[in-house]
Amino acid sequence: MVKGSQLSQLKSALSHAGITGNQQNNGKKRKRGQSQDKDKEKQASKLEDIQRKLNPFDVKVTKLKHDVGGRKLKGVTGKPAQSKMAGLEQRKKTLLKEYEEKHRAGGIIDRRFGENDPSMSLEERMLERFTRERQRASKGVAFNLEDEDELTHYGQSLSRLDDFDDIGLRADDDEEDDGSGQINKNIVKHAHFGGFEEEDEDDDEGVLNSSTFSDRQILTSSKPARKKSKAEVMAEVIAKSKDHKLRRQMEKEDGENVRHELDQDFDALRNLIYAPDPSATGSNSTPLVETEKTVNYDQVVRELVFDQRAKPKDRTKTEEELASEEKDALERAERRRRKRMLGLDDSDSEDEGKPRAKRRRGGDDLEDDFDDEEIGYGLGTGLEGNDGDEGESEDDEEEEGDDDDEAEESDVSLEDADGGNAEELVVSFSKSGASSRKVKSKDLPFTFPCPSSHEEFIGIVENVDEQDIPTVVQRIRALHHTSLAPDNKFKLQRFTGVLIDYILSSSSPPSLSFTVVNSLFPHLVALTQAYPIQAAEHFNQKLVLMNKNLKRGLTQGALNPESKTWPGPAELTLFRVIGYLWPTSDMNHAVVSPTRILLGSYLGLARVRSLRDIGSGLFLSTLFLQYEQLSHRFVPEAVNFLVNSVLHLAPSKYENASDLPGSFPSPDFRSALCRPLMLDAKGAKGLQIQKPDLGQLLTADDKNDASAKLNLLALSLDLLGRYANQLKGLEAFIEVFESISEILRNLKLQKFEPDLQARARSTREIIERLLKFSRQSRRPLLLQAHKAIPIPSYVPKFDSTSSSYLKRQDPDRERNEAAKLRNEYKQERKGAIRELRKDAKFLAGVEQAKQKEKDKGYNERMKRVFGSIEGERAEQKAMDRDKTKEKKRAGRK
Repeated sequence: MVKGSQLSQLKSALSHAGITGNQQNNGKKRKRGQSQDKDKEKQASKLEDIQRKLNPFDVKVTKLKHDVGGRKLKGVTGKPAQSKMAGLEQRKKTLLKEYEEKHRAGGIIDRRFGENDPSMSLEERMLERFTRERQRASKGVAFNLEDEDELTHYGQSLSRLDDFDDIGLRADDDEEDDGSGQINKNIVKHAHFGGFEEEDEDDDEGVLNSSTFSDRQILTSSKPARKKSKAEVMAEVIAKSKDHKLRRQMEKEDGENVRHELDQDFDALRNLIYAPDPSATGSNSTPLVETEKTVNYDQVVRELVFDQRAKPKDRTKTEEELASEEKDALERAERRRRKRMLGLDDSDSEDEGKPRAKRRRGGDDLEDDFDDEEIGYGLGTGLEGNDGDEGESEDDEEEEGDDDDEAEESDVSLEDADGGNAEELVVSFSKSGASSRKVKSKDLPFTFPCPSSHEEFIGIVENVDEQDIPTVVQRIRALHHTSLAPDNKFKLQRFTGVLIDYILSSSSPPSLSFTVVNSLFPHLVALTQAYPIQAAEHFNQKLVLMNKNLKRGLTQGALNPESKTWPGPAELTLFRVIGYLWPTSDMNHAVVSPTRILLGSYLGLARVRSLRDIGSGLFLSTLFLQYEQLSHRFVPEAVNFLVNSVLHLAPSKYENASDLPGSFPSPDFRSALCRPLMLDAKGAKGLQIQKPDLGQLLTADDKNDASAKLNLLALSLDLLGRYANQLKGLEAFIEVFESISEILRNLKLQKFEPDLQARARSTREIIERLLKFSRQSRRPLLLQAHKAIPIPSYVPKFDSTSSSYLKRQDPDRERNEAAKLRNEYKQERKGAIRELRKDAKFLAGVEQAKQKEKDKGYNERMKRVFGSIEGERAEQKAMDRDKTKEKKRAGRK
């Protein structure tokens, strides 16, 4: 490159490239019509090269620290301007299109069949769409040559037809042979276009047999190849057809021989298949006698037709279909029951009101539907069903008024009250007017209305045996399934509360029936899973009422025997049902959390006055043990109550509450109400430890029952051991159970039965062993251990190698791979950040350009508006000046 200014360098480069100045042709003349495209391309490339060399800023050169000759490195020279333009073009193609289509809304309309039809279910829509799709697909099948079925000839597939069937060749075994071995004349004339010969030639001479064809082939083999005549071609076809027919006939004969042999040996095979059991004895072990009837093959084959074969099963029905079928079955059974009750025939649907005609007993009667004058007890069949018919009419009236009754009669007011008697969870209804006759299982109706209150359900099941009540509930659920009617959902939601009320009433004194509670629990589980929110509301209403009853009892006096401060059988049943229905390990739950707080309130605030209170508290402690089985949360109220129950029931060395070890509260220890609760060795002599009867204990008034005291004391000791096992991972286990272990050591149980002593000793050993393990695992607090601070060293670090590559290599392979991954991640992150910044800069430029265009258009519009306004204003001023001049001329001011 010549030194000097840019202009001189440009001129020199252009002349050196031959673009400017005198161009020599070197004595060669250009041909006429020769294209000059090649010269133009060369000239353009030369100009581009000159421009690139003259602009040093288009190329960026990275200076190498150590330049090694002959080494080729990538990335030493770069073209930032070109790369920048390429990036801009790429962003215009991709990022700009996405930015422009950012807020566009598509115009897609869902035109699928049945999508906007609320009356069609999802299965019906899918079935209709599938049907229409198959109909559209079947329109082009008529002319589809690639269909699964091949083209057919006279209704038969071409692949199954023989090449030489039905062309006039007679089989040797079923047709008379004329000895010629030739095709029929008519076939040759009409199907083969006259036999491919001249009209004056004889037909017999125009067709060659196989022997003639072979002799001619031998004779002509030495001659040069020539084109076969039509007669020779047909002779070859006939020879091949005869060979094929002969082969097929031989295969047929071989098959017939094999079938004949199988028919002959069929009897032996049949004896092997139907051979008797060799272990059997007697006449069954003797072989069958072969007769003409048993060896008849055709008869056996016809008998095989009647063998049982596999049949396709019905598809799995949906829940809605099953519910509908169950409802229909119950309704049909109820109609048949009513007809039997009225003495009507099941098939007489038109004459329901007419009695059935009497008939005599037959030989095939099952003694279930005949009328005999000797059996009737003088009442007749119609009189026996009057009561049931009236009951059914009453049930129908209750079903009609089911939707109008919104509020349950069992609901009670939840207003705060400082005094007064405690309210019951369920209002009890008088059954004095109810009939004492119980409906038998076979006479149980099949249809029932869905009760909306506890009173209605009592009216339905008051004459039903307890073992049939679950059947009644099941039929109510089946008849009012959610898929059968829209209102059934709300009916079943109300029925959930009714079922809860009936369970509570069944577990309330004086008639405790825990069998009904256990039988109805599966139905309550199903309804709670179907409607959890509504079921939780019902349970919470009961919990609120129980909390108010506890407040009333505490207000009247915790030591007052008349105040209800401890839960009864109904409340305990509710707590137990909640523990089975809802997850008790959750930290926060809509039903379990209030239940846990209420249980703790009972155990912590209520005072012990009798054995009934201790039994109720021990049941609550058992429930807490079940609730916290997974979470292992510490419940201090339960542990405190268990220790106090042991001190109340068992004699000990302690006389006052101040002598007790530990810091747990014991306000009722050795009080006037709790002194009679202590177990006496003389009264407990000869008694065996049994499981406490909760129902009898909560309803009995005997305070000096030695057996109940013994059972409660044994249960308290057992629960203490179970709580210790459950809380063995507690950090404060030593502080909680060390005092309990000391109390158990100071109990005076030497005069009692060995069973009670063994129970107390086992609990004490469990707690002491867990205390030992807890002391071993506990470590005192220590200061945080720091690494020793080394003395600073000023010795310089020398590297054994000067290679930067080896410096980065770590002898640990995993650590080296991790360092490589970190470096790659860092580089990729930097690149991603750089690209995102470039994208943001590009989008900012696009938005700025749009804003400039918008501002430019706005300024132009404003200029036009101001210009038009200024023009109008100038015209107005000119008109005002002209008017002023005219006035002056006229002598007016």
